[in-house]
Amino acid sequence: MRLIAAHIRITLLGLVRAPAYWVPTLLFPTMLYLFFGARIAASDAAGFALASWSVYAVLGVAFYQFGVGVAQDRESPWDGYLRTLPAGSLPPLAAQIAVAILFAVAAVLVLWVTAGLVAGINLDPGARVRLALALAVGAVPFALFGIALGYLVSAKAAVPVANMLFLPLAFAGGLWLPPSQLPEIAARVSTWLPTRHFGELAWAAVAGAPIPVGSGLWLAGYTAVFAALAVWARQRDQGRRYA
Repeated sequence: MRLIAAHIRITLLGLVRAPAYWVPTLLFPTMLYLFFGARIAASDAAGFALASWSVYAVLGVAFYQFGVGVAQDRESPWDGYLRTLPAGSLPPLAAQIAVAILFAVAAVLVLWVTAGLVAGINLDPGARVRLALALAVGAVPFALFGIALGYLVSAKAAVPVANMLFLPLAFAGGLWLPPSQLPEIAARVSTWLPTRHFGELAWAAVAGAPIPVGSGLWLAGYTAVFAALAVWARQRDQGRRYA
């Protein structure tokens, strides 16, 4: 535990010293909510808007903390040094997960506070707990996907590739517009996307509706696929660099 705590401290200090990372991570979802979600928040779909942009905030951490972060760490001398130590890969990975959770919580809290101050949206405690649980469950497959992405692309390619995947998935998943308002092609594709099913969990949590079992099964399937992809990508990277 001491070793994991030391890695958490080092990882957190490294990110805090890079405001180009943590400022957009914390503020960008809230900015987009103010630009696009506030209009929805003024209608009867206020809870929908808050849930959608909460999902967006968590996705941003998963794609950039894991995807971009892992890709950059792979090319740093520090990562090469860590791989020579007998402690193994668990402490650095645990530290990345812990720091990602911290940033995700912070990004969501900034969004919720802003929604309360600007749009007057204040969920009841039960809805907040349900939404927090939905965000925690839905974050798992995307964290695994981010890890896989980080091992598959170079540090220079990580940001553009993450953007090319993250933004279309967010839009077609119904996070920027309600699924019923998506263009026809996007609406057809939407039902297959993990972002759509993540959104379904969050929307049901805010509405107090029953858990969408179908979306839960879809996310479980994506979790298995992304976990296998992450393991394969890491082993592939390990074999190429240290064989």
